Amino acid sequence: MPDTITKEEIFKYHEGGKTGVVVTKPCDTARELSMAYTPGVAEPCRAIESDPNLAYRYTNKANLVAVISNGTAVLGLGDIGALASKPVMEGKAVLFKKFADVDAFDIEVDEKDPDRLVDICKAIAPTFGGINLEDIKAPECFYIEERLKKETDIPVMHDDQHGTAIITTAGLINALELTGKDIAKMKIVIVGAGAAGIACGRMYRLLGARHIVMLDSKGVIHTGRDDLNPYKAEFAVDTDERTLEEAMKGADMLLGLSRAGLVSEEMVASMAPNPIIFALANPVPEILPEKAKAVRSDLMMGTGRSDYPNQVNNVLGFPFIFRGALDVRATAITEGMKMAAAKALAALAKEPVPQYVKDAYGGIDLQFGPDYLIPKPFDKRVLLWEASAVAQAAVDEGVARVKAFDYCRYRGHLAAEMGLVAAEPC
Repeated sequence: MPDTITKEEIFKYHEGGKTGVVVTKPCDTARELSMAYTPGVAEPCRAIESDPNLAYRYTNKANLVAVISNGTAVLGLGDIGALASKPVMEGKAVLFKKFADVDAFDIEVDEKDPDRLVDICKAIAPTFGGINLEDIKAPECFYIEERLKKETDIPVMHDDQHGTAIITTAGLINALELTGKDIAKMKIVIVGAGAAGIACGRMYRLLGARHIVMLDSKGVIHTGRDDLNPYKAEFAVDTDERTLEEAMKGADMLLGLSRAGLVSEEMVASMAPNPIIFALANPVPEILPEKAKAVRSDLMMGTGRSDYPNQVNNVLGFPFIFRGALDVRATAITEGMKMAAAKALAALAKEPVPQYVKDAYGGIDLQFGPDYLIPKPFDKRVLLWEASAVAQAAVDEGVARVKAFDYCRYRGHLAAEMGLVAAEPC
């Protein structure tokens, strides 16, 4: 945490929790009470019984996401249990509301059995327009998400996987443009084969990557190993490389999702010309930017921290992805929707940055280049660009319940909601 924030301040901030319930309709008279509850409430109940889709019109389902965790992989804290994870899940709900005006309920489930957790999520799914899975350990998280995607009719996304994948893909798209590298010819090293590592590798492959070397705590994931779960096995390669030091020789990109100090200056020096490093261990990355740049002046680098350029922050993804998905009443979040989000973020980073965004970050100059590959979370235009791209992709891929979707009108609606003028003509 920043040195300027004390523990006492943190506990005071969290006292009483960070979220609450806001009533959206008046209930101040006997007449209004009769409409809010009995007998008037029977009318929308009957309507929804006849046509379940009317739940999106007559309840809060259209703007409500469940943030669900069993507390088995919380931040850097590990398996701390469902109850102890609640402050994090409340925080996630705050970000949903703050950045995209999406209502979210945090639901901490004291259940580690994957099948039983799936059953619980399925049972409560009718309440929600979407499910954001959070801080569930690998490899169970893959299985749980896969089943829920198949067995529910609302968008489900495990943010620990896909949020990191989407944001780093956005940064990678722009890094490719600046370096002139061909992703199909790049050697990409991913250290960390958990939820985020697997999802990032999959998304880079969709972008065109062909040569990915992934490492877990035992070293390079290669075809000679017999201790791999099915998700790691997807990335087993036929290679003589066994260590991170060996893998990084000639590498064009390193994605770090592991632990502090794992990467040495010598490893960075051994990389290919114009290397790309996203060192995302928090709070201390695999190698600090100043150490990496001391040996490579041609380096482009990002971290998970806000005090260095190119912060990879998942808040750039999940609020806006669900905003777009909810607004077209999507039945799923597809690979195309996730890639649309990444490309929208990459495109926005090339636009001139408003002064209010610069002011939010201490007045620093922000313009597209090696130190500005990814937009900042407090740039209001992220909602406009990303949510509209995700909504359009949902329509294009046939998972939107809203059939008469007007992209330009939707962008205009988002711009008005945020007090913005649309950033580009339709």
